[in-house]
Amino acid sequence: MVKLNKIYTRTGDDGTTGLATGPRRAKFDLRVAAYGTIDETNACIGIARLHAITEDAGVDAMLGRISNDLFDLGADLSTPDTGEPPAYEPLRIVEAQVARIEDDIDALNADLAPLRSFVLPGGTPAATHLHLARTVSRRAERLMTELAQTPGEIVGAPALHYINRVSDFLFVASRFLNARAGGDVLWVPGQNR
Repeated sequence: MVKLNKIYTRTGDDGTTGLATGPRRAKFDLRVAAYGTIDETNACIGIARLHAITEDAGVDAMLGRISNDLFDLGADLSTPDTGEPPAYEPLRIVEAQVARIEDDIDALNADLAPLRSFVLPGGTPAATHLHLARTVSRRAERLMTELAQTPGEIVGAPALHYINRVSDFLFVASRFLNARAGGDVLWVPGQNR
């Protein structure tokens, strides 16, 4: 159980932060940037949920599960796999979480019209915020992929699969909410020439 009595510790005043297993890394370290961007994605989802709760309770519930999973993903990333037996069983993203988000994507996408154009961010308030969350999650995915390809760093395949599905979910959820309110905001190539 997490217990925080004091918010500031001054241990980060030197520009480092502690990983879950204890080692300190620079605050600009790629691993720290990856889980920090997961946290940023989660904050964007929190804003979207302010609107989703009134637009569709089912989508809000799905976002709530994703929000919790993103904390799992942050825990996964902040506990590097060193290849050595761990002192405790670290929390890792598992394929069942990936499968669940895929089921949610399929449920939301089932009745959506096929796309014939790219979609612009916009539409309902929740959909608009979901587009922002989607772009932040894509940045997190890029950082995680770069981290996974860095010698000496390990990122589990389920974690990479999960963050890829998060951005897919956010896109489909935005389309789902916009479909209920008149449709997507579509890109019109060269419209303003």
